[in-house]
Amino acid sequence: MNNPFESKWSRLTQSPYFIYLLISPLFLILFAYVVYPFYQTFLQSFNGEDTLLNYKKFFSLASPANLEALWNSVYISVFSVITCAIVGVTMAFLLERYEFPGRRLLSVLVLVPMALPPLVGVLSFTFLYGESGIIPRGIQALFHLDKVPFALKGIWGVIVVHTFTMYTYFYLTASAAIKGFDPSLEEAATSLGAGRIRVWLKIILPMLTPSMVAASLLVFMVSMASYTAPLMFGVDRTMTMQIYLARTNGNLEMAATQSTILSIVSITFLILMRWYQNRRNYQNLSKGISVHRSEVSSKPLKMLAVIGSFIGTLVLILPILVLVLISFSVDGSWTVQVLPPKYTFDHYIALFTDERTWRPIWNSIQMSFVATIGNILFGVAAAYAMVRLQFKGKTLLDILIMVPWALPGTVVAVNIIAAFSTENIFAFNQVLIGTFWILPLAYFIRHLPLVFRSTSASLMQLDQSIEEAARSLGATWWYTFRRVVLPLTFTGVLAGTLLAFVQSIGEFVASILIYSTSTIPLSVAIFQKLYAFDFGTACAYGVLQIVLILIVLVISEKLSKGSAGTAL
Repeated sequence: MNNPFESKWSRLTQSPYFIYLLISPLFLILFAYVVYPFYQTFLQSFNGEDTLLNYKKFFSLASPANLEALWNSVYISVFSVITCAIVGVTMAFLLERYEFPGRRLLSVLVLVPMALPPLVGVLSFTFLYGESGIIPRGIQALFHLDKVPFALKGIWGVIVVHTFTMYTYFYLTASAAIKGFDPSLEEAATSLGAGRIRVWLKIILPMLTPSMVAASLLVFMVSMASYTAPLMFGVDRTMTMQIYLARTNGNLEMAATQSTILSIVSITFLILMRWYQNRRNYQNLSKGISVHRSEVSSKPLKMLAVIGSFIGTLVLILPILVLVLISFSVDGSWTVQVLPPKYTFDHYIALFTDERTWRPIWNSIQMSFVATIGNILFGVAAAYAMVRLQFKGKTLLDILIMVPWALPGTVVAVNIIAAFSTENIFAFNQVLIGTFWILPLAYFIRHLPLVFRSTSASLMQLDQSIEEAARSLGATWWYTFRRVVLPLTFTGVLAGTLLAFVQSIGEFVASILIYSTSTIPLSVAIFQKLYAFDFGTACAYGVLQIVLILIVLVISEKLSKGSAGTAL
């Protein structure tokens, strides 16, 4: 006798609309924590008797601070793209095309900037090259100058830091393109009489174009979202700094207006990047072997390569070395000296023994763990839906997942403040601002794409016939997913999970706007110690972050067989 419930369930699962019932929780989460907060910020920007008053103020020539901030943000971003492209593509070309003394060491160290959280990276550059930095002061003392010969500050200081921390986007994408480049194309062009410049312009550059455009859009968006570098180098007239200043001064309507405009710019570039990545204008259809490195045989060039490798190694490793050095300095002892005069191990002992010093570390671990659990559950489910299921709205789902990554941390924080400073259904009728849960929510939103992207990459490599074979042998969908799909995609899931966790621990931009005294995270503690002139403790915190990130990057690269960086 047929069970009525089983018959109804069977009819439901066979319905073409059943798949939308399955994916509806994904869209609900994105609506509740991405779309709704942005919508609340958008509404807040129209508050007042004159609904367009804030936008009129923003674009007013009588008070051009906001327009100047928008121009500076675009200006910094464009120059950052140019400088990052020059450094990243040059490094990729040299390390992938030529064999020279020091190449192997450089190829390892070239990814060092990925281990520096934004705040810690800017901090190291300030200690090295700022007005009171070790190198300018050292040169001043060495040559008995009246003042330091140079110092990183202002807009150009921001661009230099952006170049050092973001050129890896160009390096990773250009390296991948060069590795897959068929040298027979270049040889054919040369045999037909083409010179080096013509081969570069007509053969090599077009093959690099897709990766360069994608990296350009990426660097542009990340530069637009930059907050830490302008903060540390005193550039108030950028969009992220204006949002922070408006928020801290209590002008929530203007902060919402600035956030809305910056969001529109960022989302536009995100959509442009996704559109371009889906195009295939330049493809290497040749089946030739990949490029081989050419040995540098000329003695002068070899000597130049050795000198260049030494300088490159020094430049790449100095930021970490200076942080380690200062982490041993006694707080308050380093004033006008070139190097800290007193050293101690107390900061590292205090990290794990002093409750006040340990508290920010424990807070960050707790909040990052909670956020990462959410990222795993959402990311794996969303990746499976995108790769394995067929439904209308895939592009929308993909864009909505990537939107939080494109939005600056200041904008995410302002959106959360606008949405969850009052009771609503998405906060379970609670006010989240000022509670423990507000920072894990911010971290969850900020890092939505990480587990999703790495899991998607693993699922795409998994032959669907394996799942079909399990189902044909009588296994349920859940059993197949648990015993077949998850084990085979585990490395991708774990790589994304580790990256999401470590990014949450290093998150500063959103944290600084929404933390409370009881939930001070590690990144904010570093900032507070820095401004209290406790440089040793601040750098000890920073070294702890770097060690953690290095461990995670090594594990992630091992698990993903070297594809973690490029996949994300």
